[in-house]
Amino acid sequence: MEHDCCIQEKNSHNTEENRDQDTKQPSKVFLLIGTLLIGAVLVQAFNFTQINQANGLLEKQSAAVSLAGSNVQNAGAPDMSGWTDNEKMNYEMHGVIPARAQVSATASSPGINTAPSTANFSEVSPKGVPIIYGSELGVDFDDVSPNNQQKANETIAVLSAFDQEKSGKFIELQGEKFQRYIKITSQISCEYCCGAESIIFPDGKRACGCAHSYSMRGLAKYLLDKHADEFTDDQILEELGKWKTLYFPGALAQKAQALKDKGIEFSYINLASNKYRGLENGEPQGGSMVGGC
Repeated sequence: MEHDCCIQEKNSHNTEENRDQDTKQPSKVFLLIGTLLIGAVLVQAFNFTQINQANGLLEKQSAAVSLAGSNVQNAGAPDMSGWTDNEKMNYEMHGVIPARAQVSATASSPGINTAPSTANFSEVSPKGVPIIYGSELGVDFDDVSPNNQQKANETIAVLSAFDQEKSGKFIELQGEKFQRYIKITSQISCEYCCGAESIIFPDGKRACGCAHSYSMRGLAKYLLDKHADEFTDDQILEELGKWKTLYFPGALAQKAQALKDKGIEFSYINLASNKYRGLENGEPQGGSMVGGC
């Protein structure tokens, strides 16, 4: 039988062991937590470094793409300094680049393919709604086609009304505008329909009674009456030439080819005015015609 003193000593010893174990267990927990925290910090630091490197690479790539795009855009836009108003309008409306500009571009950029200085009929036939007056009058170049003579005649009638006294829309020009009218319309004719030298006589009176001539005179009057400050004389003549190109697609296809063969710069003045009249085979040619004559 153990004495009370022995029992008390054993209990005291067991209590001290339990205390030692309790003290050791929290130390292990703290050590584990500390290890995990350090690991998490290291992982975060690694990820942060990788993200920064990736962002830097993306910024460099973005800058390179932006620079390349800017260079392509600048390369695609021609330098129009020194171009005439007609040349700018032809480029903006139909993509036609003046011959001298193409020569300059070829010389400065050898090996680059450029469009020919002249074009055939299918390439230069005007399309879409004419600038400024097209929406006002409700006319569209695409409405004058051999495929729809009725629509073509309706469009011609809209333009002709300004040169017809009984139309209710007749325009009579005076003073400077009338002098400009004579200068412009004396430079274009309806030679594939009649033999008149131009669509007017020197005094400004009608020299040709076909519907095509009425429409060209009517358009000239309308532009001078409503937009005299917005169109130069050559620009108005260009507009008349565009419609004439549509009226006589067969003959002017031949003339477009003749201009190209002779190295003459394309413009609607060169194609449709009297400037190179009869250039195709030396004599005016007939062929297909759109609209009544």
